[in-house]
Amino acid sequence: MSARVMSPVLVGRTTELEGLREALAAAPAAVLIGGEAGLGKTRLIREFAAGHGDGCRLLVGGCLELGSDGLPFAPFTTVLRGLVRDIGIDGVAELLPRSGTGGLARLLPEFGEPESEAASAEERARLFELMLTLLVRLADRGPVTLVIEDAHWADRSTRDLLAFLIRNLGGTPLLVVVTYRSDELHRGHPLRPLLAELDRVDHVRRAELTRLSRADVAALTTALLGDEPPPGLVERVHARSEGNPLFVEALLDSDGTLACELPESLRDLLLAGVQRLPEETQDVLRDASGGGTRIEHALLAAVSGLDDAALTRVLRPAVEANVLVVDGDGYAFRHALIREAIHDDLLPGEYTRLHTRYAEALEKDPSLVPAGRLWVELSHHWHAAHDTTWALVSSWRAAADTRKALAYAECLAMLGRVLELWDRVPDAAERIGVDHTRVLEQAVAAAEIAGEYDRGIKLATAALRSLDETAAANPATANAATADSDGATGDGAPGDGAAAAAAELDARRASLLELRGRMRHQMARPGFVEDLRLAAETLPAEPPTVLRARVLSTLAQYVRLTTDIDVARTAATESLAIARTLGDLTAEADALITLFCADIDYYGDVELLAEVEDTARRAGQHRVLLRLAVIKSHFLEGAGKHEEAAEVARLGVEQARDYGVARTHGAFLGINRAEPLVSLGRWDEAMAVLRQAMEEDPPITTRTSLEVLLGELALERGDLDAARGHYDGACEIMDLKRRWLKTQDYFATLRLEARIRLAEGRPAEALRAALDVAARTGLPDDSRYAWPVLVIGATACADLGPDAAESLAELQERADALKVHGPAQEAFRLTFHAAAARARGVRDSAAWDEVAAVWEGLKRPYERAAALLRAAEAALAEGEHESACERLLIASGLATGLGAKLLGGRVEELLRRTRSARRPGAGAEPSAPLGLTPREFEVLRLVAEGRSNRDIAETLFISAKTASVHVSNILAKLDVASRGEAAATAHRMALFAQPS
Repeated sequence: MSARVMSPVLVGRTTELEGLREALAAAPAAVLIGGEAGLGKTRLIREFAAGHGDGCRLLVGGCLELGSDGLPFAPFTTVLRGLVRDIGIDGVAELLPRSGTGGLARLLPEFGEPESEAASAEERARLFELMLTLLVRLADRGPVTLVIEDAHWADRSTRDLLAFLIRNLGGTPLLVVVTYRSDELHRGHPLRPLLAELDRVDHVRRAELTRLSRADVAALTTALLGDEPPPGLVERVHARSEGNPLFVEALLDSDGTLACELPESLRDLLLAGVQRLPEETQDVLRDASGGGTRIEHALLAAVSGLDDAALTRVLRPAVEANVLVVDGDGYAFRHALIREAIHDDLLPGEYTRLHTRYAEALEKDPSLVPAGRLWVELSHHWHAAHDTTWALVSSWRAAADTRKALAYAECLAMLGRVLELWDRVPDAAERIGVDHTRVLEQAVAAAEIAGEYDRGIKLATAALRSLDETAAANPATANAATADSDGATGDGAPGDGAAAAAAELDARRASLLELRGRMRHQMARPGFVEDLRLAAETLPAEPPTVLRARVLSTLAQYVRLTTDIDVARTAATESLAIARTLGDLTAEADALITLFCADIDYYGDVELLAEVEDTARRAGQHRVLLRLAVIKSHFLEGAGKHEEAAEVARLGVEQARDYGVARTHGAFLGINRAEPLVSLGRWDEAMAVLRQAMEEDPPITTRTSLEVLLGELALERGDLDAARGHYDGACEIMDLKRRWLKTQDYFATLRLEARIRLAEGRPAEALRAALDVAARTGLPDDSRYAWPVLVIGATACADLGPDAAESLAELQERADALKVHGPAQEAFRLTFHAAAARARGVRDSAAWDEVAAVWEGLKRPYERAAALLRAAEAALAEGEHESACERLLIASGLATGLGAKLLGGRVEELLRRTRSARRPGAGAEPSAPLGLTPREFEVLRLVAEGRSNRDIAETLFISAKTASVHVSNILAKLDVASRGEAAATAHRMALFAQPS
């Protein structure tokens, strides 16, 4: 037997190794290392660790293949366990705030019991903060490198915590290294958006390992053999391995020969080294393969049935052949691919028996795995062993553990397995102590908080159907509900027990309806308002309950999106009354926020906003605090307080990430952050915020505003194709939401359409979009979102001329009926009236100067530049060339600063024409060819272009009558009878030919 060889040196990774050392020296930093399986990511980390010396602490944790089955925070649990082994529990406690170890108990039971049994987002955020604090304080004592390996297997909770740590490294000498298999990142892999997000963080860099060159393969072969390879060997090894270091090592025998008679398949290549080991060693390796990439010595002994001495003897050849490496108190396969190949090579009977032995060993001695992993591992092994009963029981217990660990997505996965196995276990309810409906209800709650809305809707529908079946099977319960609502019982009436059961059934039904309504709204599905109305109707007004207060608040929040503002206000008022009666701060804050939202379009009730904020902060519930961030930033932006709005939304986005809801609340707050950044002219920042929100894959209800804002920025920056693409995306979403049109989505989409049509030179279509806004009234927040579209409509009317008089009157009527709330809306009102006057042929530079001054006061450079452009046009029509030029120079500077190519191009064109058309100073008017004046010569140029008198007037900022007089003078001086002859004369004489 030839022992398998492993290179004593690292070959071909000098650049990557130096990059890690530089990153450590520059810490805080993070390095994301990708590469195909077998390219040496783990070896690179080991080589880096060996060069650390005593000056840097290395913390290593690996993601497990069980991650897809719901084992949360696995690498961080490993890191904590290693740290406890090094410095002890007391040493860890010294690094944490008082009682901090109780928070870490969710990851490592050695720290005791969690301080709270609540599985809330606040607890999750606290856990993340404690982990960050631990690492930061550890790094304060000396440099620290945290390595998370095999992130392609990371569960969602691990990904969330990893992202939180990397984003919040601060200024400590902490390096985070993440490795992953790039060849496993399929299009929909959940690690992809995380890598894209982290790639934008300043202190993060990516490194991609590539295959070895022929020269590197030669160096590796030489190192493996300890001597120069014989002629032709390097070429054969390079051809067979294709530059993969793992395959190079697998192909070479220690005697310097190329492994012969090996099939070309990867699986057989990886198994070749194993098959050369003694049979008893191969048997134990098969046993080890069922436990994952790494397995404890004690667990392997229990599964294999060997005592310590025998197990050590049998495994020694595997260690010497580098199939296994010793890792602490256990063993790790040198590469995960080797374990996969061994495990996949098991026969069906062997596979089932192996996982049964694992499950039985763990049940007999739970201490063989860390406590937090027991039930998830049992679920995995019993499921793999096809034992449905115990797979169901252990999955149910694992769901409780993952919920306690604040791993919502993993909790849903475990509950999903329970539901999958339910019909295959006849006594399932007795086994776990709850019926099928209760499991469904828990799964609905997990799906909602995990953001798995599509699945949650299906689960909620199934749970409601099951409750209905329960009620139908127990008519006494239904009768009790009816009798209780009628206030009478009579002979044979159900007793108090039946009435209580009926009330509980109603509460469960209402809770499910509320959750389904929320999720239907997030998915833009019809029926969300109907669900919420039915939930409210299901719950009696007496006695008051927190559930009814919550349902009414949710109903009011979503009904407000329709035209039933009064219904929203009534529901929110009742919700507030119940909350105050019960003394529930969270319900009170929820109701206050909803009540504030019902009247938010007034943008003036600062006192109510202060009360809302005070109550929400005293409640301290994460969902309420995020709602507060949403409505406060929305209010401040609508009130024209752009800088405050941007900051409130920025902090809200960070909170959403910390609470694990970046995809939902975080993306929505991204809109509220981007809007004020656009207003302030910080377009690059706004674009980055919007793109990041898009990459979170937000719910469909959030995407419309993202598409519109991205479209408007693309349009102004001159990318008309991109603007059209974003408009198409917004329209596609709006088609799904036609039954309940949010003002800020519907009007904003029309706004983008109108702006695109104007840019395309199609004012009639732009006007048509604006008239849609004029025709639809009564939507919430009407004034805020209608004014900007009416301004565009008036601009289109000016381009269309007298033919648009009737449409202009319609726009004017809508504007006259609109209320004005706050300085921003007042600025739009002034802009509209100036634009409408322009459409009627009135050129008033003073009016546009006033508009520009108002926008300047609001710190909105784009709107100021646009107003200055209009003021310059009016000044030119009034003959004020110098002042027009001054305005245009300011507008040009603003447009350049913004990168507003569309607006900037119009400004520059007018500035060019203004300079060429400046009236001369004192003295005789200079002459032009053919005895024409300079103005007549300019008019002749436009006539030669085929322009009408009205076009000439618009271009030169003169009246159509004056243009007609100039044309008449030109015809007389040229002695021609028509405009066509004048144009022909100009062309024949090449008066306006471009210089060659």
